[in-house]
Amino acid sequence: MLSIVPYEPKYTENFRDLNIAWITEYFKVEEKDKELLDHSQSTIIDKGGYIFIGLWNDKPVGCFALIKKEANRFELGKMAVDKNHHGLKIGQKMLAHAIDFSKNKKWETLELYSSTKLDTALHIYKKFGFKNVPLEDNLEYLRSDIKMELTLLNVT
Repeated sequence: MLSIVPYEPKYTENFRDLNIAWITEYFKVEEKDKELLDHSQSTIIDKGGYIFIGLWNDKPVGCFALIKKEANRFELGKMAVDKNHHGLKIGQKMLAHAIDFSKNKKWETLELYSSTKLDTALHIYKKFGFKNVPLEDNLEYLRSDIKMELTLLNVT
């Protein structure tokens, strides 16, 4: 059974380890990853962002962050699910939670950066209404080759 709970300091290592595991499976850990994962309280939460942990039978198996970009624009990032728990729709449930949370906060836009290598993730983002938008120059991650946005206002 999945429950999604707000970040607490006791989940710091889980948040970092879940992300390092998925990043190293497909890519390499970059400086921005280290900054956000090693100092999640100061780089995400203290700057107005949020972190959530997905618990499967009370065990941390997933996570995601909502990183503040502007007053009503947040980036969905650092989403990871433990490899041993793939296929249980944990990622989709966390994504739905992120969208509901964002709507409840009355944010305008949720954005994310991803990689075209991640077919399954991109399919799920599209299923939830995210649309491709142009990438900026000078991205924080080498692995990011696609940007998507979900407009939250007037979305039911």
